[in-house]
Amino acid sequence: MTTSIGIIGAGSWGTALAILAARNGCKTLLWGHNPEHIRRLQYDRENQRYLPHVAFPDALSVTADLSEVASSSQTLLISVPSHAFKETLLTIKPLVQEHVQIAWATKGFNPADGLLLHQIVGQVFSPETPTAVLSGPTFAKEVAANLPTAMTIASANTQFSSQLAGLLSSSRFRSYTSTDIIGVQVGGAIKNVLAIAAGIADGLGLGANTRAALITRGLTEIIRLGTQLGGKQETFMGLAGLGDLILTCTDNQSRNRRLGLALGQGKNRLQAALEIGQEIEGVSAAKEAYLLAKKYNIEMPITEQTYKVLYENLDPRIGVQNLLNREQKAEL
Repeated sequence: MTTSIGIIGAGSWGTALAILAARNGCKTLLWGHNPEHIRRLQYDRENQRYLPHVAFPDALSVTADLSEVASSSQTLLISVPSHAFKETLLTIKPLVQEHVQIAWATKGFNPADGLLLHQIVGQVFSPETPTAVLSGPTFAKEVAANLPTAMTIASANTQFSSQLAGLLSSSRFRSYTSTDIIGVQVGGAIKNVLAIAAGIADGLGLGANTRAALITRGLTEIIRLGTQLGGKQETFMGLAGLGDLILTCTDNQSRNRRLGLALGQGKNRLQAALEIGQEIEGVSAAKEAYLLAKKYNIEMPITEQTYKVLYENLDPRIGVQNLLNREQKAEL
């Protein structure tokens, strides 16, 4: 089993994963791009900005030197926003060890072309590079607080996924493995779009019935796109599909849901994003999912209306009415 790991990205999720690995006795090196932020982490031995009052284990070190973490770790776990994912790979490529293994907890598509992130890794490195994606119903604060959690680690390389599962699993954290790297990524990306939609509905005061309908019909949209791209339908009924969808649509720890709430309450997108103050992956994912649906002629009406609210200034009330006015048909 891997006994050391480098984690790239010192936000809430990257820090939580670093704490989890270090608690399990793994030598862990966490990198962040902001030197001042890293100095605070080193001095405080906690991430006061994102995960206050959670002490770093002794096995966790932090650095602002990307070459240090990239060159010293055979296993790298990337936790940066999707728009920075490819640039991060290009930067670390000349720095990494020869047989590096790359995992990521980033959720979303590559903004330039709508590719899934494992395809970007294959372009920058090699299709033979061991890759894995972490996804599922996880809030960083609850992982850091050592609350019971389960998630999925997907990889075509079963040895690598098993290594990561062993590294991250504990008496309070259960890692399931999967070979469906496509399905797990699609579920993790589209659920953020649907969380914005659910937040909008709740911001408009439309009630629990509406929220339940959005989650259920939203799952159908995930399945439609995911199976078109090569994912397995059963994946979307598991932790990385339905589980993550329920989590982000129903709890205000979700930034995407909070954005939707603000939009439903009449705030504009930029104002709401500024108040949240962290990356909101569902915004870019809505655009990429909308374009993919058009490309493959897939019906994704909730995604389409969410895209129009975000990018075409559609009144959220009109978006809801557009969904209700659609032609009646059988559910399945």
